[in-house]
Amino acid sequence: MFFQPALRQAARDRYAATVLEEEVMAPVPKGSTIAVTGSAGFIGGWVVKLLLEKGYRVRACVRDVEDENKVGFLKSMGGYASGRLTLHTADLDDPGCFDEIFKGCHGVCHVSHVSDYQDQDYIQGVCDHIVDSINKSEWVNRIVVTSSLAAIIAEGDIHELVRRPVIFEDREPIEDHPKRTPERGQGYSLGKVLAQHAFSDAAELSGRWDAITCCPSDNVGPILSSHQKEGGPWQHNIEMMLTGKYYQTDAYRPWMTVDVRDTAAVHVGLLEHAEVSNGERYLSWSTERSNVEDVCADIDRLLPELQFDAPDVTDPFPERIQAREEELRGIWAQCELRNDRVRNLLDMDFIPLDKSVRDCVESLITVGGVVPRVRQP
Repeated sequence: MFFQPALRQAARDRYAATVLEEEVMAPVPKGSTIAVTGSAGFIGGWVVKLLLEKGYRVRACVRDVEDENKVGFLKSMGGYASGRLTLHTADLDDPGCFDEIFKGCHGVCHVSHVSDYQDQDYIQGVCDHIVDSINKSEWVNRIVVTSSLAAIIAEGDIHELVRRPVIFEDREPIEDHPKRTPERGQGYSLGKVLAQHAFSDAAELSGRWDAITCCPSDNVGPILSSHQKEGGPWQHNIEMMLTGKYYQTDAYRPWMTVDVRDTAAVHVGLLEHAEVSNGERYLSWSTERSNVEDVCADIDRLLPELQFDAPDVTDPFPERIQAREEELRGIWAQCELRNDRVRNLLDMDFIPLDKSVRDCVESLITVGGVVPRVRQP
């Protein structure tokens, strides 16, 4: 079933009938063992790095431990030489791949992407087999699931943002909108919402572990490995800017940014915090916003020594969409971005976009080998 509504309602009824007060599961113990799926990725790599810095033991799950291009940076981390960081091959498409990895882990950061966001039944199956591994482990008591801002604002009708302009954790897209389908480009958002509920519903049924969701916005910041420069949209967009071409964002949406290091800190904070409850989700974003062309112009402002020759943005939209540019920018401009919940919970200040862009550019050059386009003397 697509969202398994009967299972979800049964879990909620059972939960409401047996729990008189809100229960909070135990956070992960300090220094315990944490499994991280998607460890070779942009967010996953930073989650691994921060966990190691905070004294945890980490089991880094990657698609292929022999792929040095993607895992070499993990092996260069200090914890790998001592054995506190171990690498494990685990393909999300293989049921049971986490059975042995999760044994002995108190927590899981599930950062990895599925291979197909158009097939919702497939996504449900992936969630189910990860849940099965958690239940078999008899150790895991918390999973932090990486979702997305798309699970909060992706609508079939952009004018819904006019009717509901405050963007915060409890906002969800209208799920039964007739245009909200994978065929209309909504598969990613639908899949992220599905996963959020799949894990929290299974956790309620278990009564032994909980599932907390982290919804990052547009992650910007330094890459840790060369392959990451093309492993996500935002750092890749900056790479394209540096090399001379980049594109207008969908519906003229501004970048709504967060530093990838802050997203990692939110993941770890949600693992550790005692005052979170199953099913809760937290936005990871600074609430800063900037038009894509302004981000590009900022590179020269932040790094004048680079002599960066900033290209113009390419607008690929048909004329009928370009004619609505002012209207669409106006809709985004009136949205109110909130991060009260995560700031209050974790008492954190978010890294400014200027620092994120500067550090991203410098890492793309030094780590990624990107050669920027510069002004001719």
